[in-house]
Amino acid sequence: MKIKALLISLVLAVALLSGCGDDNNDTTDDVQDEQTPVEDEGATDKDTVDEDTDATTTPSIVNEESAFKEAISADGTWIIATLNDLTFEEDLVVEGEFYDKGDSENELYRKLAPYTQDEDRNITDRFTITAPKLTIKSPNTNFQGGTFVGDVYVESDGFTLSDAKIDGNLYFSTEEYKNSFTLETESEVTGEIKAQE
Repeated sequence: MKIKALLISLVLAVALLSGCGDDNNDTTDDVQDEQTPVEDEGATDKDTVDEDTDATTTPSIVNEESAFKEAISADGTWIIATLNDLTFEEDLVVEGEFYDKGDSENELYRKLAPYTQDEDRNITDRFTITAPKLTIKSPNTNFQGGTFVGDVYVESDGFTLSDAKIDGNLYFSTEEYKNSFTLETESEVTGEIKAQE
């Protein structure tokens, strides 16, 4: 019975992630390919993994704080999608080098996707991640579709806020990192945006 419930949950999660993506970094094809579901030990996130693909190259769909922390770590995945709001008492760090769609032939890219969408890519639910501080160390990280409540510190190139909100301050460790930041339309930072050097 437990296995049946797990399989049903996995199918629903994959269906939700199948729409995650944006015009420049489409993840739909990755999730819809023939894949084998796996469950990370000690976590509830579901990765979808091609038979011959390493888990770090595929999306993570998470619904618990511990799974989210693992997914954003240097041992995590290139894209992390959430299925609900997540709240942390401790600071979070997004670190490690990952590639668009998990393919080292592509550009460095990391995506946090706290939202779900339908088959036409219309966002159906947006989620909030709350923590005292979020530090971005992965190059070209895109925070898309949801809200982060707390301060964000960027220590890498190419941070992007896409149709998303930071309810707090946005700090960059260098002016160079600040200059590489992209604030896309429909995005908002409620606090200050500045370099700390």
